[in-house]
Amino acid sequence: MRARCDRRWMLTWRGAAYAAALLILALGQTPARAQTNVDLQLVLAVDASGSVDTYRFELQRRGYVQAFRNPRVLQAVRGGASQSIAVTMMQWTGPLLHRMVVPWTVLKDDASVETVASLIEKTPRQLFGGGTSISGAIDYSMLLFPQSPFQSERKVIDISGDGSNNSGRSVTRARDEAVGKDIGINGLPILAVEPYLDSYYKEYVIGGPGAFMVVAEKFEQFADAILKKLIIEIAANDRVRRDVGAGYDDAGVVRKTSMMMR
Repeated sequence: MRARCDRRWMLTWRGAAYAAALLILALGQTPARAQTNVDLQLVLAVDASGSVDTYRFELQRRGYVQAFRNPRVLQAVRGGASQSIAVTMMQWTGPLLHRMVVPWTVLKDDASVETVASLIEKTPRQLFGGGTSISGAIDYSMLLFPQSPFQSERKVIDISGDGSNNSGRSVTRARDEAVGKDIGINGLPILAVEPYLDSYYKEYVIGGPGAFMVVAEKFEQFADAILKKLIIEIAANDRVRRDVGAGYDDAGVVRKTSMMMR
């Protein structure tokens, strides 16, 4: 009698286990939530290393805030096919020191642009010192794309900083791995500490189709530089760039294919 009960119990347990396995398999095959199409996914990587004191960091922060509140940025966004882009912002210093300060957010209208500007304006600095690892910034930025609820043909990492890579792995290896996965890298070197940082960025940092950088001689020029850079970065084609960037020339813009005198 007991043997018969044990056998029934085993059959019941096996049946339940089999049903659970089928349920897990079915859940695993459930289609993923559809991602929203945008024209560009953009990671903004902001230098918070030791050479960037409070005054210089605030110039960077205010520059981003002013840029996003400039109507030409939204005009550039609306020039694309989907009339929207997605952005996230992170602060970086050493190889393992990174903080996301703005989560992935879609930009498509006045309200969404103001949301991003306000987040940047209100979020305090998260990192202080720890070296200058551009390679670490690239590697961390690469981890952010799989977390994005958006999809796009263009994906770009936008790195601003005032120094060359002095910690972490090879910056060229990090760059080449990113470019190999169809991620573009653009730059905004600030020459306040290293006068020839633009040459370094051109040679070792930026990469991918259409890669470029906008040079700022000093932190006080950051606001103008980041506005110009965002417009060029976001604008879908040359016509949109001309329309949006009225009054701008190519001063300070360095393409990967040719080194321009600053």
